[in-house]
Amino acid sequence: MTEDFVQTEAVQTLLDKASGISEDGGNDRLQTITRDLVEGIMKIIVRHDINESEFWQAIGFLQGGADEYGLIVPAVGLEHFMDLVMDARDAEAGKSGGTPRTIEGPLYVEGAPIVEGDANLTSDPDDTDTLYMTGQVTGPDGEPVKGALLHVWHANSKGFYSHFDPTGEQTPFNNRRRLKLGDDGRYQFHSKMPAGYACPPDGPTDQLMKMLGRHGNRPAHVHFFVEAPGYRTLTTQINFGDDPFAKDDFAFGTREGLLPMPNRQGDSAMIAFDFQLQRAAAPSETDFSARQRAHA
Repeated sequence: MTEDFVQTEAVQTLLDKASGISEDGGNDRLQTITRDLVEGIMKIIVRHDINESEFWQAIGFLQGGADEYGLIVPAVGLEHFMDLVMDARDAEAGKSGGTPRTIEGPLYVEGAPIVEGDANLTSDPDDTDTLYMTGQVTGPDGEPVKGALLHVWHANSKGFYSHFDPTGEQTPFNNRRRLKLGDDGRYQFHSKMPAGYACPPDGPTDQLMKMLGRHGNRPAHVHFFVEAPGYRTLTTQINFGDDPFAKDDFAFGTREGLLPMPNRQGDSAMIAFDFQLQRAAAPSETDFSARQRAHA
């Protein structure tokens, strides 16, 4: 891969949107500087063949305690750019297929309870509709994946995540579980419907978005890690297809194939979604990236 990859239409469009240049408002000078800065980082990533773990180790070093660095990185398009780079590297290596990867975001917490069967993710009272999700984890030939572990996490109806809730009202691991799947690779869970959210008001990310003339909203979504022996780990999430920000996510997490439409009936909604994994070509592909993550 050469630096010409940064000049492709997909990346140049991402840069225009991430910097706010394609928007009517914002500070023109800051938009231009932001675009040049992010494009320069993208070129460095390609030029030096920086991998995902090296990228996140650098972010962790630069973060130095800044609480919202994990929001700023996706907001300026860099986390999505890493997905585009990994997709392009897969294509160069002849690897294709499988559920699309997309951004992890900064709100995963290690150590969620491991459960089996029809799992209830929600521990706390939440006066909202119930979400039901079902599906199957398969391999590239459609075979059921045995021994899969499905990590699931999402916000509550106020858009807050447990362990990061500014109200302090949620119990540990509310709306967070790891589902241990059977030999058929099938999963099912229910929880209280998550809401989309905006970046914290007047925080660094919110201030940057306003100066760039951009909003800081995410659609309602559910995060997933999928891991299984012999298969590449998958980091992905679904955005609800009927959310007003479904295709205008400030963090660029929306991708084709990850926008299911909830079947809403009464006080519940059903989503059927299958995951397809790729086989691992090396033991390292069964590991998650070296990103710094929260501990309970």
